[in-house]
Amino acid sequence: REGSLRNSPVDILITPASLEVQRGEACVAVTLPAGISIAPSSCRGLRYLPGEGLHLRLQVHVGSSASPPLSVELVSTLSESLKPRKCYSFYCQSCGNIIRQEGKFLRVLPLPGENWSALVEEWCCHPNPFARSVLQPQKDDCFLGDTFFLLNSGNESHKSKENTRVICTRCKVVLGETVSSETTKYYVTEVVFQPSDESFSTIPRSQFIQSMIAQCLVEISSAKSTFRFSIKGDDGKVYILVWLLNSDTLLVESLGGSPSHCVFTLFGDTLKPDSGPVRAWNAVKVLYQPCTKNKNKDLADAWEDDIGVHPLTYPSETCLELLLVLSLSTSSLPPSLRCMNSFQVRNCCF
Repeated sequence: REGSLRNSPVDILITPASLEVQRGEACVAVTLPAGISIAPSSCRGLRYLPGEGLHLRLQVHVGSSASPPLSVELVSTLSESLKPRKCYSFYCQSCGNIIRQEGKFLRVLPLPGENWSALVEEWCCHPNPFARSVLQPQKDDCFLGDTFFLLNSGNESHKSKENTRVICTRCKVVLGETVSSETTKYYVTEVVFQPSDESFSTIPRSQFIQSMIAQCLVEISSAKSTFRFSIKGDDGKVYILVWLLNSDTLLVESLGGSPSHCVFTLFGDTLKPDSGPVRAWNAVKVLYQPCTKNKNKDLADAWEDDIGVHPLTYPSETCLELLLVLSLSTSSLPPSLRCMNSFQVRNCCF
């Protein structure tokens, strides 16, 4: 603790498996999970900052025998888990209400990028042959987008008008919208699916949002070499600007005394299941700027016109939830580590 370190000699012992801070007879030790080790000779930048405590940089090695697994995957991506000719049930992620039960798809196909039609016009020397074409799933089809999936609603007893919101009948959360009388769009942050022979398992909301959006950022950046993202609501407004720094961050945290272990109580859950004093998992490091209430409007407008920025659309309420998750996590960092080039810093777990 800062008060005990001030004006007192402190001994720091670094071993490949642990880190100890000792002052007199008092000692605080952190033992790393199996498979993760420190290179003691790599210690750099040791300093004490008033209001924050000790800072140092260490090189960490990750072995193939890391146990428990470093990547604690809370949710799987649609493209990896949703397979043709298997029965799935779809649930509202927030309350577990059944949206569709025992659905089987003959085709599960990825959609092109959101701006694919505009790109066709750039490359064609003749009028766009797909100008009047709409990619809509037929019966027993499922089309996968970056932030949503499309299902055919032709066999449903109730059909909604075009461009109307689809609301959960139990908790009234926005699940998606009707694209046409035959097609319904569901957002991946609002609807979960499981094999029909399995019961619904609850995932805390903040964990689910973090995992889904982090996986989305990693997939798109890997496929399209895009690292800047504009998070938009279904109302067309920009809520957050996100800059992905890297996707290979290893986050090791002492859950018992970490501020970030407590800040998520507003969602009624914690950052990760507590299975020991120290936990490690994969994360992406991002910079972000909030854009609510006309904040950073000039930057948002500049990114809007930049073809290197990839837009991601979610329900407006989810955008606000994500912004709260980011803000609370940033506030748990030491003040000197919260900003970089006017952007705020955040690690998102997946």
